[in-house]
Amino acid sequence: MEYGLVALWLVAYLSIGALSLPLAGTAFSTVRGRGVAFAIPIGLVTITAVGYIVGHLAFGLPALLAGLAVLAVLSVRFGNFERRLWRYVVEIAVVFAVAFLFVVSLRAVSPAIAPLPIAAGEKFLDYGLLRSLLRSPVLPPEDMWFAGEAVQYYYGGQMLTALLATLTDTAPRFAYNLALAGFYAALVTAAYGLAGAIAADHGAPRRFAAVAAAFFIGIAGNLDTAVRAVAWALPSGTLAALPGVGPEHELRSWTPTAFSYWDSSRIVEGTINEFPLFAWLNGDLHAHMMTTPFTLLVAGLCYAYWRTPQSETDHRRRLLLATAPVAGVLAITNTWDFPVAGGLVFLMVAFAPADPATLLPESIRQRIPAPAEAGVGAELRRDGLALLAAVAVLAVGALLVAPFWLSSASTRSLGLFPPRSDLWPLVVVHGGFLSLFVPYVGGRLVGDADVDAGRGSLAVAATVAIGAMLAWLVGFAALALFGPLSVAAWLTLRRRADAGFETLLVIAGLGLGLIVELAYVVEPQQQGTGLERLNTVFKVYSQVWILWAPAAGVVASRLFDPAGALEAVDTPRWRWAGTALVGIVIVATGLYAGFAVPAHLGDEPVGSDGATLDGTAYVDARYPEEAAAIAWLDGREGRPTIVTAAPGGYRWEPTDGEGAAAPASLTGVPTVLGWMHEEQYRGSDPYETRLEDVTAIYEGGPDRQSELLDRYGVEYVYVGPAERARYDLTVESHPRLEPAFEGGETVVYAVRRE
Repeated sequence: MEYGLVALWLVAYLSIGALSLPLAGTAFSTVRGRGVAFAIPIGLVTITAVGYIVGHLAFGLPALLAGLAVLAVLSVRFGNFERRLWRYVVEIAVVFAVAFLFVVSLRAVSPAIAPLPIAAGEKFLDYGLLRSLLRSPVLPPEDMWFAGEAVQYYYGGQMLTALLATLTDTAPRFAYNLALAGFYAALVTAAYGLAGAIAADHGAPRRFAAVAAAFFIGIAGNLDTAVRAVAWALPSGTLAALPGVGPEHELRSWTPTAFSYWDSSRIVEGTINEFPLFAWLNGDLHAHMMTTPFTLLVAGLCYAYWRTPQSETDHRRRLLLATAPVAGVLAITNTWDFPVAGGLVFLMVAFAPADPATLLPESIRQRIPAPAEAGVGAELRRDGLALLAAVAVLAVGALLVAPFWLSSASTRSLGLFPPRSDLWPLVVVHGGFLSLFVPYVGGRLVGDADVDAGRGSLAVAATVAIGAMLAWLVGFAALALFGPLSVAAWLTLRRRADAGFETLLVIAGLGLGLIVELAYVVEPQQQGTGLERLNTVFKVYSQVWILWAPAAGVVASRLFDPAGALEAVDTPRWRWAGTALVGIVIVATGLYAGFAVPAHLGDEPVGSDGATLDGTAYVDARYPEEAAAIAWLDGREGRPTIVTAAPGGYRWEPTDGEGAAAPASLTGVPTVLGWMHEEQYRGSDPYETRLEDVTAIYEGGPDRQSELLDRYGVEYVYVGPAERARYDLTVESHPRLEPAFEGGETVVYAVRRE
């Protein structure tokens, strides 16, 4: 086990946080804790944004030094740190360290950066991007699966990982897993701090809310495991009597020994329903995971705006401006999160106590009619100004990362009305959170002190309930499930001056949950397969979880200690009911971790006698001949172009003629064509052209082979098990090829230039 590297990376993360503390103190000057929990995300965002801009001139050490220098200057010039917060700094540092070491322990027993059958997911994509970036002198990096062209993917998270690897002088095979642990710890810490601050504003137990939020975001799973466990515990006759649970139903055969960590991520048919613990157990260094602390940073800045009095107009404007570069980082790290930043800004400006018109210059503000106290006009006025603010933030953020849109962003169209989700899977995926939000929001709305408003709320509730029933009858289960709560949360924020920011986070998650039932990003290869919205639900649901977890921590603290939480309910009785509800939800959502974590920790890393963070240790053990060839390729300087079997798939071993593009993915050395994902990124015609060309290189005639080798600038031809399984090889006898490396049946040929 590489304990020295673990300590080095932990110190590096905490040092970045320490350097950012003054900047966090200024941005979060109106928030309890003064933003200490967001110091590390602020530092990482700054390094990423500056590194991206400078990286187009010189990537690597120059980009890293520029990012650190800008962070230091901003902290010294604009920072403000209160000495009395040191106790809270220590608390946050401990939370970060515990979360960091937790994931380190998980990755140390399952570190492999591998496709099936050793591991699952898209680790080769993630690691290939990291290796490509470390080989690249400037941005954007060359695509390791489409030689000669820039990457057509959001790569900001891998770029940050490359900069951290440069900072700590760490080999990428270790940096991959250590970066995973850091992103997780930054996420947990941000949720801990945000929930604690919101709860303290309500007079609820701060640490209870903070710990609950950390649990929901870092440990909890959906209700799938709880449902299976209850079904297993029920008498067989009781289970058989339930509608839809026939003799062949999977619940009838499930036992605790049959538990798989994978099952809970595939609940809604035709979609992926990940949550943070599953994602980190699976271990991809993937975009939707690396943006999570930055999404919460946007939420934190919105909360700071929420807390800022209307009279402090300049500070509110600065907070909006500060949100823009975070949105830009979200765009280059996981573009799916970019519009979410705009949505949060819209909700924040629309519902914050301060009049949004005060953000405008005085000359413009005078032309806008004064706000009415209530009514449709007042609502439209607020929402219109909020939309203007959101668009402005996204526009500035997009401009800051303009090269991304011009070089690396792939274009996709939007489709409407995809296959809809059924009610029961939605309950399983979201039920843990909804069981807390429904009584909390509903109780506050019904308990409105204004009698007329309360009666109006009941009338609206009745109307919404009827609408929800109709939506369910016509097959729109998501609207039936999310619609009533959305209306209740909206009315609560509008009618109650003491409505908390947690309710805004609830609305944001509900909106995302409804959007994927109405629209999706079109993946041409998945049209007509029943998987049309697989990726859309996958990426959007992960954001729902990130927004709801801190809100759930606040709600749990108020239900557990319900003074003022639900005025419509008798407090002494509700104290017991609230405590029981919170306990049940924690147990039900915690069952997944109870099964998954011990099972995971019982694994043995492939290729190592003990725990290790070496993500490529398995290669020597499982593929010794190819390991030597790949190591030889990795030793080549620069970015020589190679050719390997295409297309690559989700297995290393050739299946149906497909390999895994291991030489390119594990070294960052670009191949003419790699994984099948390139068809999604580039389109069918460019993909099919290269696929045909790779086939011609391996089994065509000498003249055609020479033409293609020169066209693509190929320097090495790789011939391993995948190539021998797929092609009737003629290339090995080509007169311009000579062996540069030989290891058993794996040969790397160098191409002589004419």
